[in-house]
Amino acid sequence: QGSLHIWLPGFLGLLSQQFRTFYVPGVAPRDFHDGEPVDIKAVKLTSSRTQLPYEYYSLPFCKPDSVVYKGENLGEVLRGDRIVNTLYSVEMNKDKKCEVVCGSKKLSLEESKLVAERIQEEYYVHLIADNLPVATRLEFYPNREAGGEEQSKDVVKDVQFEHGYRLGFVDNNKFYLHNHLSFILYFHREKQEEGEVHNYRVVRFEVVPQSVKAEDLKASATEKTCVLPEASDSHAMEIDPNVENEVLFSYSVHWEESEVKWASRWDTYLTMSDVQIHWFSIVNSVVVVFFLSGEILTI
Repeated sequence: QGSLHIWLPGFLGLLSQQFRTFYVPGVAPRDFHDGEPVDIKAVKLTSSRTQLPYEYYSLPFCKPDSVVYKGENLGEVLRGDRIVNTLYSVEMNKDKKCEVVCGSKKLSLEESKLVAERIQEEYYVHLIADNLPVATRLEFYPNREAGGEEQSKDVVKDVQFEHGYRLGFVDNNKFYLHNHLSFILYFHREKQEEGEVHNYRVVRFEVVPQSVKAEDLKASATEKTCVLPEASDSHAMEIDPNVENEVLFSYSVHWEESEVKWASRWDTYLTMSDVQIHWFSIVNSVVVVFFLSGEILTI
């Protein structure tokens, strides 16, 4: 009994030490300094029509020389996410007007057919920054009445978000790819003592996808910069599944300061209404319930 009293406190102390060193990514806040890199990682491609997720690099996106799969938190592991590094270069509180991800990329006939097929199947692309998933802002005008421009000033916009961004869209049986991404990241400036360097924390990650023809981007031949044209002067990037296509992937970065603290940064994501109805999952659940009920009745 005396040896038990000696052994038990030592075991509990060792156990508590192990628990203190355990860390789950995404649970503890991460502070960034001005100009420090913020990694943009890719997660997967999903669609409510097929219910089949794909890896990010299953499509011919700009790929780094070394693709590294990175583990995040437990929930992402259980969902089967395949988190990989990307070529997007983002720095804290540093804006970028237009930058080319990689050089002009030529899609083969098979790749063009695959991209057009994924666009037709309404696939979404999912990215994360500091463990925050990217979201697309949707603005609706539910109270707008057909009364002219005079009432438009008093109309209240209903802002909603959807997970990820659409790979592309279909218009008149033609397929268009979202090849330019405008990243909008929000940071919260942490209070510091006088004379100390300010720390920043990422509290929201948004994206505005655009389809811009490669020729309209006017990419520099020597540098990785480009010029994003006005909406009225640009043409969409069409993907013809019957021929080879030349695509230029680009992105821009804009930072905004937010009053939202790190502890509340998930509030926007938790209130998202999933606009995609997962019919396959619903039917699958109903079939399982009826099958189990039939088994119970048979017994």
